[in-house]
Amino acid sequence: MLYDQPPAPVYQCVQCTPAEQKTLSFLQDRGIVNKNALATVMGNIKQESNFNPLICEGGANTGYQRCTRGGFGLIQWTTEARYLGLGRFCRKNSCNVNSLEGQLRYMWNEQQFQTLIPKLKTPGKTIPQYMSDSWYWLGWGIHGNRTHYAYQYHRKMELKYVM
Repeated sequence: MLYDQPPAPVYQCVQCTPAEQKTLSFLQDRGIVNKNALATVMGNIKQESNFNPLICEGGANTGYQRCTRGGFGLIQWTTEARYLGLGRFCRKNSCNVNSLEGQLRYMWNEQQFQTLIPKLKTPGKTIPQYMSDSWYWLGWGIHGNRTHYAYQYHRKMELKYVM
């Protein structure tokens, strides 16, 4: 007897950049499937780096080696331990420290994000609730537009069914 598997629902980001689309897929591939949770992570990354993995705090595209002060990369890793952790992780795991893929892999494996994952996988929360959960991950000093961006992503996401 043949059993048909229903298509899996995934969110796609309408009018998003390739980096935004890759990030959204990366998160969903690892089990974060709640629209509000996805929008929250996306809004935070947009506030931190506008999805530019080469950005050094202040806006210069320096790359990892030449960013000598402030935060670096997708989530503006600022403390020495987190910044050096990115370099160590990519050396150990054969990834490019300046790439979106390498930084997403590091972000996922970093202890701060690992602590957040169960909260992002908890259904039924609002964007402000997920945003509050996210503070430990980023420890932002300036809230900025991150919640505004999260709501923008929420509006851009459409549920699609893929086989």
